[in-house]
This record gives sequence, structure tokens and C-alpha cells, in this order.
Amino acid sequence: MRKLVAYPLSIIFYLAFGLVIVIFHPIQWLCYNLLGYQAHKKSVDYLNFMIMRTLNLLGTRFSFDNKHVIKRDQPIIIVANHQGQWDIPPIIWYLRRLHPKFVSKVELGHGIPSISYNLRKGGSALIDRKDKRQSILAIRDLTKTLNATNRSVVIFPEGTRSKTGVPKEFAKGGLVTLFKSMPTALIVPVTINNSWKLMRWGGFPQDIGVHVRHHVHTPILVANHDPEELVKIVQDVVLADFKEIRQHRS
Repeated sequence: MRKLVAYPLSIIFYLAFGLVIVIFHPIQWLCYNLLGYQAHKKSVDYLNFMIMRTLNLLGTRFSFDNKHVIKRDQPIIIVANHQGQWDIPPIIWYLRRLHPKFVSKVELGHGIPSISYNLRKGGSALIDRKDKRQSILAIRDLTKTLNATNRSVVIFPEGTRSKTGVPKEFAKGGLVTLFKSMPTALIVPVTINNSWKLMRWGGFPQDIGVHVRHHVHTPILVANHDPEELVKIVQDVVLADFKEIRQHRS
């Protein structure tokens, strides 16, 4: 019965989602080309707010637990586990004061209204996973901007999203590059839970009544740790919290 109800609601959701990204594409273009960075950023903030509202049509709820006051007096690295494409809108909206940018695969830089435009123009790094040198250079170029502006970068070091909610080991390469290139940065670990359930049936239909949770942990200073060791420290923080949530519900 749940899946049967999900079909018509998913049709409504996809129509609303498609309308939102199509409407916000020219809004982004106008903001970026006529009004500059701040206006473009604001349009992206509200794009993701509206994407969350379209997910509400499926009965999706969002909890964003952040008890920390994070000042923008240094660059920030937001490190999270990755469960699905719907991990991102709450991060952009609830952490919008931190100006989050992304390390994303180059394929996402084209073909998706609004989203591809923001990845190309909003200051994110588009990397080719088959070209290690290009990936490292793209990340280093991004870090130069972040160090100068005290903005933030979001990285999902599992590499690929978890389709079952089971976390994967963090890949070291991208994280170590960030830590070494941003020695004064503050790391903000984030645990994401339940967003994988929205895609449990492969995208159509989307699941209904899912409670997507984001938990922001105590920030960690890069300067206080060896970059190689820091990967394990951050991974343990993010995934230990994930395991606690799973045990609490079992």
C-alpha cells in the first residue's frame, strides 16, 4: 500500500521539482550576470529551500541538529557521509551563512537546470575522477578561494553515495589535499541519516514519509592534527554517530 500511494505523490513531486529548477535557472543567470556573487548565492539558497518544500509533498521531514555557533573567521571544511542526492539541499539551506561550495564530479556540471549552473558558476570544484591530476588541481584552485574568503567546502569522502544507508570507508585523497591546502580551516563533521530511503525503489517512485536527519558535530581544527591521521578522526566522528542512531532505532 505504501508503494502504491507513493506513485501518484512521486508524479506530483517530480512535476514540482522540475518546475522549481526550470524557474530558478534564469533567476540564477540574471543574479549572476547582473547583480553578482551575493545575489546569485541568495538565489541558490532559495532554490534549495524550494527543493526541500517539493520533497515535503512526499511527506518528507527534515531535522537539522546544529548546536554549534560556527564563525566565518576562517575557511571551513564540511565533511559528511553520503546517502543520496537529497543530502545536499538541507546543507545548503541550513548552513547558508557559511557559503557552502562542493567538490563534485564533472558530469554534473552540465545537463541539469539550475543545479549544473550553480556548480559551474557558484564556486564549486568539478573533478574528473578518471584524471587524478585534474582533480587535485581543481581542489587546490578551490582552496585558494576559500582561504581568501573564509567560505566553506562540502566533501563526501565516501566517493559514491550509499544506496542502503550502510556507510563506506572515507577515501583519503581529497580530504588530505584539503587539509594540507587549508591548514587554518575548521572541520565541521556532519552525519546524514535516512535520505537513502527516498531512493530505495530506484527513484520512481520516491518513498514517502521519510524523516531525513542531519547532525552537525563539534568542529575540529585542522591545525591540531596530522592530515593523514585527521581523516580517521573525522570518519570515526561521523560514522560513530551514524551507528548510534542505527542502534537506537533497532
